[in-house]
Amino acid sequence: MGRIKRKISSLSYYLQKTYWKISTAKPSLLITSITIVGLAVFLLAGGIFSVLESIKYPVALYTGGRFLFFYPSLNEQILSEGVLVTMLYALGVTGLAIMYQSTKYAYKPRQAYLTLFLGVSLFLIAYALIEYLLTSKLTFRFQT
Repeated sequence: MGRIKRKISSLSYYLQKTYWKISTAKPSLLITSITIVGLAVFLLAGGIFSVLESIKYPVALYTGGRFLFFYPSLNEQILSEGVLVTMLYALGVTGLAIMYQSTKYAYKPRQAYLTLFLGVSLFLIAYALIEYLLTSKLTFRFQT
């Protein structure tokens, strides 16, 4: 009886100690901001839609010794499109972050211009590729 009581009291102490550590934890600002930006990119790229639709429709089926690829109607997207758009959004956000970081090098103009150029380049590449994906999908739809 005393043994069970000791285990229950130590479990209570352990849970109380764990609760105290969780409630007083202060994550770093960098980790918090990266998590929030990552969540925003995931939501804006349609991550929830992609997760729910990938469960409903398989992208490829292996039957009869060959792969059959499934593509929904043109107003929908498959999982690979969602992943690609998510990566392009992340590339654009990275470009914006690099542009912001270039302001730290005000007294080193060469480094400031190079980081600004890199950030603008990444942002414009992401923007151009997203626009290309969208227009190619829309023009394909109207051609049929």
